[in-house]
Amino acid sequence: MSTVAEIIDAVKHLSAEEKDEFLEKLREVEFEDAWDRQMQADAKAGKLDFLVREGEDAIRKGELRDWPGKSQS
Repeated sequence: MSTVAEIIDAVKHLSAEEKDEFLEKLREVEFEDAWDRQMQADAKAGKLDFLVREGEDAIRKGELRDWPGKSQS
């Protein structure tokens, strides 16, 4: 089994228990995908520094809010 189509076909034939096990194991796989690599490259190149500045500005202005669902300590 070496193509995506073959893998998908095989997964379709699994029992519900086997599909659950497959998905659990798939979540354990660490994928280093293109998006992650691009984000790392952009951060290293300083292209995301504006996010830090925006956060610092929000802190200074008292506009920083807690992440939704997170209570203040």
